[in-house]
Amino acid sequence: MKDIRIAFVYDFDKTLSVDDMQSYGFIQGLNMNIKDFWNKCNDFSKENEAEGVLTYMYMMIKYSREKGVPITKEYLNKCGQSVEFFNGVEQWFDRINEYGKKQGVQIEHYILSSGLKEIIEGTSIAKNFKQIYACSFVYENGEPIWPALSLNYTGKTQFLYRINKGIFNALDPSVNIEMKRSERPIPFSNIIYIGDSETDMPCMRMLYKYGGTAIGLYQPNTKNEAYLKDLLSRDRINFALPADYTENSELDLVAKDLVQKIKYQNLLEQTRTKQKNK
Repeated sequence: MKDIRIAFVYDFDKTLSVDDMQSYGFIQGLNMNIKDFWNKCNDFSKENEAEGVLTYMYMMIKYSREKGVPITKEYLNKCGQSVEFFNGVEQWFDRINEYGKKQGVQIEHYILSSGLKEIIEGTSIAKNFKQIYACSFVYENGEPIWPALSLNYTGKTQFLYRINKGIFNALDPSVNIEMKRSERPIPFSNIIYIGDSETDMPCMRMLYKYGGTAIGLYQPNTKNEAYLKDLLSRDRINFALPADYTENSELDLVAKDLVQKIKYQNLLEQTRTKQKNK
């Protein structure tokens, strides 16, 4: 029998972390107010018709220079050490991996974020991910000068194909080459995407369409709760759940149930294929 691999793919900001990752030390290090920083980013984006992700990356460089606060990979990694996660996140990965092992399946975890890879790599949970797909900078003399990679909301979908086809290099063009579905290491139906907002909708809709699972997480009593529950009512996502990763939480129980269902679907498909080829 073919090994069964299941991919959990996560957005980062407000999916795993409670707030945007820049809010844990970076913005404060510029002696700026968090809300003011993002308002300036939004204003610049509108005034210049600039893409939002590229805008925030530009503004990080701009304000670090203006305020004499040099930023390096090491500095951004250090900011990542302060990121605050939702309850249970830091214990989640080992628990889900162990559950998968008991079910005889291989669990893999991936980040797919419009945030900064350098910050994510400094967090306590970075070691749990097979790949971290996120924005990053080009550095000259140790300081960022230009975006190396930018992942906007629709652009994130290409990385689901990379996971699906096992082509992990973010710049490898062979991801566009036709590959038989039977040869793809992780079928879309074996991918579980966990996000939190409209910025995750392209990925969620794509997986929903191709038989994968889209889970929207919300902080209770927020506008986002109403938004995600509306999507659920219109069959745009599979689940809308509280952002709680603790054992026996709704998310924990749903995730384990999905692992079981995916396992049996794969075993059934493998048996059908084997009988067909006799």
